[in-house]
Amino acid sequence: MAFADPHRHDHLADRFCAVRALTERLSEPLSPEDQTVQSMPDVSPTAWHRAHTTWFFETFVLAAFDDAYVPVDESYDYLFNSYYEAVGERQPRARRGMISRPGATAVGAYRAAVDRRVLDFLSDPHPLEADGVVVLGLHHEQQHQELLLMDIKHVLAQNPTHPSYRAVEPEPVGTSPPLGWTDHDGGLVAIGHSGEGFAFDNETPCHEALVRPFSLADRPVTCADWLEFMADGAYQRPELWLSDGWYAAQGVGWEAPLYWDRVDDRWWLQTLTGHRLVDPAEPVVHVSLYEADAFARWAGARLPTEFEWEVASRSAVTDTDTFDLERLHPRPPPPARPGEVVQMFGGVWEWTASPYSPYPGFTTPPGALGEYNGKFMIDQTVLRGGACVTPPGHVRATYRNFFPASARWPFCGLRLATDA
Repeated sequence: MAFADPHRHDHLADRFCAVRALTERLSEPLSPEDQTVQSMPDVSPTAWHRAHTTWFFETFVLAAFDDAYVPVDESYDYLFNSYYEAVGERQPRARRGMISRPGATAVGAYRAAVDRRVLDFLSDPHPLEADGVVVLGLHHEQQHQELLLMDIKHVLAQNPTHPSYRAVEPEPVGTSPPLGWTDHDGGLVAIGHSGEGFAFDNETPCHEALVRPFSLADRPVTCADWLEFMADGAYQRPELWLSDGWYAAQGVGWEAPLYWDRVDDRWWLQTLTGHRLVDPAEPVVHVSLYEADAFARWAGARLPTEFEWEVASRSAVTDTDTFDLERLHPRPPPPARPGEVVQMFGGVWEWTASPYSPYPGFTTPPGALGEYNGKFMIDQTVLRGGACVTPPGHVRATYRNFFPASARWPFCGLRLATDA
């Protein structure tokens, strides 16, 4: 058996501490009551996110590599397992909000206890394979950091008093830059992750795909664009919509993106930092695939495939948006120079036209961790790029996020494409 290089311990331990600390920092503005609410079946309470990410390290690192390991609390295997069938039964997802005990403080104690044990484990000789699982666990926790922010936004938005997650003064309303287009030759291109650095299994294997010449918008669709779409009656025009999308929109009465509301003939939106007027310059966010597809059809365009998106992203400006706890909302895109594509990373997750399916040659890894991605490759659509709530170090060109077509609570927007 190969053992981990002791010289790598300090780096991995430091990263472990940093990621775990950010989760706790994200929960600090929330009361214990905030942390137990589940506002819909897809939303998980903050305390559950904090506990589940801890259970992941306890189950797949500590218990997996030490047959004599004694868990902090055996009931947590049931309470905080998410979907790992190989591990055992679990609390149904739609009933996670029923778990009021352990409460937020007790979950904090659980996190601290497991953190100490993981750091002790890393400081002692241990199998090299364990380091890889720790790294996976850190990226898993970063996913849940983003989910924590998505979910608490939905929770707080149910309160008619419009509470904010963090109170921050709104920035001045900007101006939306004109939409431009960039041309891409296509061809037989390499798609997917290869080489150094972490990637989830669904980003592999790297393979060749045929991409025909196409054009891509140089910026995401903005609120100004969306206001024009709404003003043209698009939410009431069935010819623009996919059949399932039309019935979804009509069934619940969609007339604007999620978190928008009309007050005295002006559109307002709920953000994590407060209730404020819609800024026309910002990328539109919290729209479903159905809405994105309808907008593209209304605009005489289409959504890009994930392969087109990945090809175009290789020449994109990557530092136009960053994870900012003082904002937690997409910033207006900067003006693009001719041939330049801006804000493909870190603004909004961008819907693509590609179904979430395995790459050629993909195989599901063995064991419970093989359930991480592969079993969800059905009835979902790929999003690319990362959002303003995606933690630092968790965005890359090959990252494949995925949600059902009706999902609106993620930080999802869109960018247009056309055939060349």
